[in-house]
Amino acid sequence: MSQAAVRGELGGKYEPPHNTQFSVFLDNRVGKLHALVKIFEGREPHIAALCVVDSADHAVVRLVTSKADLARSLLERHGMAFSETDILVVELNTEHTLSKLCQLLLSAELNIQYAYPLMFLPHGNTAIALQTDDLTLTAHILLKKLYTLLGENDLGSNATPSDGGPNI
Repeated sequence: MSQAAVRGELGGKYEPPHNTQFSVFLDNRVGKLHALVKIFEGREPHIAALCVVDSADHAVVRLVTSKADLARSLLERHGMAFSETDILVVELNTEHTLSKLCQLLLSAELNIQYAYPLMFLPHGNTAIALQTDDLTLTAHILLKKLYTLLGENDLGSNATPSDGGPNI
């Protein structure tokens, strides 16, 4: 669901546009990341965002894809250990900057747990994957300030043709 679908009332049981982040657990060995991204190469779902958190023994690869159900099936089929969590994907531009986003969340006393960029530009704008203390409140605040929140339908081959990608 894109922002157009959620611009209505934000009261009651509002849920932000749906995005699933997969945290894939890999042994910290040469070639493991390559094996993971090969699973998604040349087919749906596309990897829209990727972040690697490395330690001595293992790595956690955070992935956002264009189709969570297909990604889940692929990861299971290939025996990958993973967990899932909901995140927001927020579009940024000259008017709606990262600095302003941080200020809004600071004013609301919301902590940003982590953030990382998307690998392509949906609608021609930069976008970030974002995890906070309260995703629903974060989404409500950002929508009130006219930030664009993207759902999984806005990523990958579902995105508008002017986005330049992804063919990752």
